[in-house]
Amino acid sequence: MKKTGSLSALGAIALIGSVLLTTGVSDAAPAKWARHSDAAAQFRKAGITSVSSGGCTNWEQRNCTSFTNINKATVSGAIAFKQVSRCKVIITGGTEKGHAPGTYSHRNGYKVDMSRGKAVARCLDSYITRTFTYAGKRGDGARMYKSPAGNVYANEHSHWDVTYFKARV
Repeated sequence: MKKTGSLSALGAIALIGSVLLTTGVSDAAPAKWARHSDAAAQFRKAGITSVSSGGCTNWEQRNCTSFTNINKATVSGAIAFKQVSRCKVIITGGTEKGHAPGTYSHRNGYKVDMSRGKAVARCLDSYITRTFTYAGKRGDGARMYKSPAGNVYANEHSHWDVTYFKARV
């Protein structure tokens, strides 16, 4: 086989193939749970509960808690967090209207809000602040902590606003 510069033709093909594969993977849209009920079933199976101030799951209503079109990695990440932290997890916000916009937003399926109510605050706060790395304050003053997987937990006083980039802790 004739060499092309410092790469053989076979090596050049392998290199091009890996670049194409890497590009295609990083640009792919995240896998989603299209229906609220499917994602909610995953959470329930893991012992995670959800509540909404309006007692509803309609993603078009601000006072509901919906998992419609939530990323599968977000669901898996929250489940992994519950398993390793051994804390009770109550989700109070998902993909419903009313959250801040952006690429890595609630509406785009990357975030959930975890309650910091009396029954869960001590465990969540302790685990997050002792296990994850302090990452500074957000523009709104929320203290942020970053997990080893790169997920971000922001303390918004009444709840943790969690952005899941990866399906693990």
